[in-house]
Amino acid sequence: MSTLAQRHVVVLHRWRAGYVDYTTVLDHGADRVSYVTTEVGRDRVPAAAAGVEVVDATDDLVAVRRAVAALAERFGPPRRIVALKEDDLLTAALLRAEWDCEGVRPEQALRFLDKLVMAEVVADRGLAVPALAAVDSAEEVRSFGGKYGWPVIVKPRIGSSSDGVVRLEGPEDADGVDFSARPMLAQVYDPRPIHHVDGVFLDGRLAAFRTSRYVNTCLDFRTGAYLGSVEEDDPAVVAAVGAAAERFLAAFDTDPLVFHLELFVGTDPATGAVECAFLEVGARVGGSEIPFLWREVHGYDLMAAALRVQLGEPVQPPVLTGREVAGWLLAPSPASRPCRITEVTPLAGSVPGLYAEALLEPGEVLPLADAYYEHVGGRFRFRGATSRTVEDAIRTAAADFRVSAEPVGDVA
Repeated sequence: MSTLAQRHVVVLHRWRAGYVDYTTVLDHGADRVSYVTTEVGRDRVPAAAAGVEVVDATDDLVAVRRAVAALAERFGPPRRIVALKEDDLLTAALLRAEWDCEGVRPEQALRFLDKLVMAEVVADRGLAVPALAAVDSAEEVRSFGGKYGWPVIVKPRIGSSSDGVVRLEGPEDADGVDFSARPMLAQVYDPRPIHHVDGVFLDGRLAAFRTSRYVNTCLDFRTGAYLGSVEEDDPAVVAAVGAAAERFLAAFDTDPLVFHLELFVGTDPATGAVECAFLEVGARVGGSEIPFLWREVHGYDLMAAALRVQLGEPVQPPVLTGREVAGWLLAPSPASRPCRITEVTPLAGSVPGLYAEALLEPGEVLPLADAYYEHVGGRFRFRGATSRTVEDAIRTAAADFRVSAEPVGDVA
């Protein structure tokens, strides 16, 4: 094919693990596909890439803008700019606007990135959302807590992996919050378990989804506890969460959509009915082991579907295989990153239902990289007949796993 007829597609990439295989969707012969990547993710860039630019961080707009301009000089203006990692979505949207590319623009991206905006979208439809408000001072947090009660959750309006999220027990704790770095919001603390729903929203309905319950919380993981997730097999919970998820997603008027939705789930003590309230939603595949579980246990590639959406290509209704329940476990980093692993205890073959693990060998370095849930002390994937058996396996693995490390210098 003549190079003049080829489309230039730029991909922003940062993963070292095989979360996505770009070649399953992008024809690197028919298109000129170039990559802006971190050094950590460099080895996962397909060998057939037309060109590669390396940056320190793919959410550094200035550096990525410079890299895309360099690629455009070699391969022509980009016609599509693709980013699948949550933290890169706004960078990609801003660059699409600058290069007049098709696809999601900044104002659309912010509906799925700014936690205040997304909550307002859902609340405007009359759906359940814990009260929240923008805050830019300790005094405003105290005023919010005085109105709604304590504890109060304070978090960045834009951010991932619970970065910067704090739980304040009382008015005096507000003085410890840094309001100078980024816009913040305060939200009523909801004690109910947090569930996540992952899947594809297509033609106004949930074309395929899985409901999962966190074992511990993402905030716990930030403070050194393990984080797990197990898919829910209680039909009443699955039905109620699915119905609520469909209402929440419909509020955004975005179709098709590959999504990761988080919500609070509890039971009305008077009626026994399952109740759900909105927490947040992302227009992207869930993190941690979710892409692997969907491919390996459910037989569907969510990342490929998300890539097709960003390329403007049709997404076929998913057909999921098997009836097994899936789950995952993340063990926290054993030392401040970057750190060199000194000892690790593999669990393969010792925990029923554990079918895959991703560990570093002694001597390898756990990098200080921005894909927070990727570069951890250990990642484990589970499958089984019921939620109970999978959760038991997750808790057993969390108790049995051992990893240690020593700090090293600033190593990529």
